[in-house]
Amino acid sequence: MESKKNCSISQMWTKKMPKGVDLEISHQPPSMRCVANLIIAMERLKAGMSESVLSPDFSDEERFIIERTGPGKFSRREEHPCSVTDGQKRNLVRNNMELLAVMLPVYNSRNVYLNMATYVHLTPDTGLGQPVVLGIRDTDFYLSCHKDGDKPTLHLEEVEDKASLSEISVESDMRRFLFYKRDMAVNISTLMSALFPNWYISTSTDNNLPVAMCQESDSRYRNFCIQQQS
Repeated sequence: MESKKNCSISQMWTKKMPKGVDLEISHQPPSMRCVANLIIAMERLKAGMSESVLSPDFSDEERFIIERTGPGKFSRREEHPCSVTDGQKRNLVRNNMELLAVMLPVYNSRNVYLNMATYVHLTPDTGLGQPVVLGIRDTDFYLSCHKDGDKPTLHLEEVEDKASLSEISVESDMRRFLFYKRDMAVNISTLMSALFPNWYISTSTDNNLPVAMCQESDSRYRNFCIQQQS
């Protein structure tokens, strides 16, 4: 696409764009390939990747993931093992079918590590954050949020067919496994339910209590330190 018009706004933003990403103004609707390139670039920017990888030469695999995803679907892209601690540097420990926030030595064998899978969506809402699915490493258990009574609650659910999480429709009840990871600082993020906006994974102010869902007005810790493991 080529723009025949110049404006001060485009010139201002062009100076701030990373290498390989240009701002252009056009009155023509973008192609699917252009949309795919834009979404991949935004995903890389949010992931904090260097400018050298922000180029228009995206891999065929990346384009395929975007282009196969309809406007009503989330499609899995990558998965990374992560360590997770809450705002009080407490670790997560599994107790049967729930997680507890417990103060433990850093390398205690009871620590729970998560596999965090990132997802892409054809029409992403960048204000919500990065869609993710969280599974307990070396198990078939995944975190989910659905109503148990009159309010959303956090659950551990066993998913034997992990392929069922490769694509999630916005109309499907599988959306209970999706959370929006919103970065607040380096390695500090909140995790909001995709099914119930403004409900967050959180921990209690007291020790050894279950991880649960809460709203912003609740007196609980909503920020987590999430660090990718090798």
